[in-house]
Amino acid sequence: MILVAPYLAYLRQDKRFHPRECWSNRIMAALLTCADKILVIDPHLQRISKLNSIFPIPARKISANTVLADYIKKNIKNPIILGPDWESFQWAEKVAEKIHVESTVLRKKRYTSRSVRIKLKGKVSNLKGRNVVIIDDIISSGHTMIEVIKQAKKMKAKTITCLGVHGVFAENAYEKMKKAGATRIITTNTIQNKASKMDVSSVIADNLKR
Repeated sequence: MILVAPYLAYLRQDKRFHPRECWSNRIMAALLTCADKILVIDPHLQRISKLNSIFPIPARKISANTVLADYIKKNIKNPIILGPDWESFQWAEKVAEKIHVESTVLRKKRYTSRSVRIKLKGKVSNLKGRNVVIIDDIISSGHTMIEVIKQAKKMKAKTITCLGVHGVFAENAYEKMKKAGATRIITTNTIQNKASKMDVSSVIADNLKR
């Protein structure tokens, strides 16, 4: 039996941040032994590089990058793709390469879970008149996205589209991002919500054949 997890929660808890706190990614992985194999769409891997390092069963990462790339190609003219930080840039850069457009990574400094600061770096120094696409794997509280939206708006970007693989949208994040100036907020349907307009079923089907 193959278990397909479009969004596998708890993977972000990959270390103990406070005393006596549960190390939830390893606990969750240990519990998922009912299947012979597991497929996960874009798991959030930061301190571990491979799913097999925590799962007792064969586990494989699959990606929704082609879905994001197709959406941009069909809906946004002359885009520039931004990754809010080095973690998200692995998605942003790969999507940009698929459709042969410019991309760059921003410098993020996190003060708390709800306080971040973003600075534009690299060869792109001006977003005026550009169709900006911000890509991240998970949009949770939205604070990172909001900071990038503010920077793009301040630099007079023509449009600001926020794309995410997994749209959690905790704490009214969707509404806060729209208020900050996002033109569009679109995610895949790994989590059903008002933004889940990109379908990952073809990605799942293709990987089940392998």
